[in-house]
Amino acid sequence: MASTVTSRRKQLGNELRHARTAARMTQQQVAEVLGCTQGKVNKIESGAVGVKLGDVRSMLNAFGINGEEADTLMNLARAAAGQRGHWSGYRSVVPHWFRTFTDLEPAAAEILTWHGERIPGPLQSEHYMLKQFTEFGATDVTSLVRNRLDRKAVFEQQQPPYYRFIISEGALRRAPGGYAPAVMLDQVEHLLSLERHPRVYVHVLPFAARLAAVPNDFTIMRFPDRTRDFVYIEHSAGGLYLDDVKDFNIFVDSWDRLRGAALERQETRQFLKELAEGYRAQMQQIQ
Repeated sequence: MASTVTSRRKQLGNELRHARTAARMTQQQVAEVLGCTQGKVNKIESGAVGVKLGDVRSMLNAFGINGEEADTLMNLARAAAGQRGHWSGYRSVVPHWFRTFTDLEPAAAEILTWHGERIPGPLQSEHYMLKQFTEFGATDVTSLVRNRLDRKAVFEQQQPPYYRFIISEGALRRAPGGYAPAVMLDQVEHLLSLERHPRVYVHVLPFAARLAAVPNDFTIMRFPDRTRDFVYIEHSAGGLYLDDVKDFNIFVDSWDRLRGAALERQETRQFLKELAEGYRAQMQQIQ
């Protein structure tokens, strides 16, 4: 399974945070041990910054951790310190708050994602991407498209994660920038082509689904190693990562309700075929 500098750094941060909590210490107390600010400790625990090996050792001593557990965490710290991220060039356009997500994506064992009003990035056709970025008024559309195409490589890994998508019917009818049957036909045909990836599951949640309400978009990531499972929620100002067990289980329950109401894979395929025919008919009327 792929492992990136960000995933290792986040693993380490998670372990240090839970060790601190178990030791009943605050971030401010740890900051006093390290001779830094509480803000830096928070960044270490979130995986936003790296941490020196000496600081890790000081933290473990303060937490009363030794033996095999300490050795494991020190090895993890060495692995995280031995690599550098690759966020230069065209990848630099990726927002900093989304970089953790894209670095951890290839390392996941399973990804469960729900989208209500737009097609999720890894499933977007190039035509849809271009239209979306153009409508947003992006200044470097080429780099943004290259980054999004890079994410599709997760489907081609030797052992890709099980990637399970639930998409609202609304996302399949709302084109970026408004009415655009050519864009949406291209997008629907692209979704139909994804059956060549055996670990990609796409389910449509139709308007007729029996649900009291639908939640905001979210993504659940599960990992095969010491990386803590988390939920990612994106909003207008950035992204939020939740790994508290109680919060995590709330979103798992939400996913289960959505999945129970969504179409099965073959039903989804038939739905998409009929939708594609509808977009073709709209294009003929325009011509």
